[in-house]
Amino acid sequence: MTVLEGEHLTKNFGGIVAVDDVSFSIDKGETVGLIGPNGAGKSTLFRLISGVQEPTEGTVYLDGEDITGMTPHEICHRGLVRTHQIVHPFENLTLAENAAVGAQFGGRNSGDPEERAHEALEFVGLDDMAHTTPDELSVGALKRLEIARALATDPEVLLFDEVAGGLDTDETEAIVELIRDIADRGKTVFLIDHVMRALMSVSERVFVLDNANLIATGTPDEIQNDRRVIEAYLGENAGDAMGDTADAGAD
Repeated sequence: MTVLEGEHLTKNFGGIVAVDDVSFSIDKGETVGLIGPNGAGKSTLFRLISGVQEPTEGTVYLDGEDITGMTPHEICHRGLVRTHQIVHPFENLTLAENAAVGAQFGGRNSGDPEERAHEALEFVGLDDMAHTTPDELSVGALKRLEIARALATDPEVLLFDEVAGGLDTDETEAIVELIRDIADRGKTVFLIDHVMRALMSVSERVFVLDNANLIATGTPDEIQNDRRVIEAYLGENAGDAMGDTADAGAD
């Protein structure tokens, strides 16, 4: 059953085409990765889906409802939430209060925001730090706080933007396990990440953007052996790139 769908999405900035006639569909409970070289349009596509920007052309559907042009707040209330590459928590609030903000103002669930915040922090392994402030956290813990804030909204679909970016090997492995746990709860995950090994290990399918166009979709194995991807994105050293990283930029 399709939960998230884009039809002929295009985004122009003056004479620059950032996303060009991109169509895709993601099933409920599926984990899908999105890769592409710098400037390919990945982050722009996420902004179109999450309501940060409105497409020049095309339509976004969530559970069959046209959400094109809705605000991020409205889309969050319908069950889609996005995390960000650079985490900006409320520095003067505790972790519990940070998570409760998401539960209170962005969530679909009418339950107690504090209880939902506690459950989210416990899920990501930060419940023992609930009454501390974000300035005491490592980069890895900040990433987990960002995920907790998203989970506190009771989402159906999560867009993860570079959740493994800037993490060491152990922290990356912990984030990968966390994404798997989220998927095991039946959540739909759509993620961008330059840590290719992490993205490939959790994704059931992978979409590839190049020059604003969707050039390939397939399983991780299919993508790693797709000549279009090798030529347009990874170069001839595809095996090494797939094993390490494959996107040093934010877009």
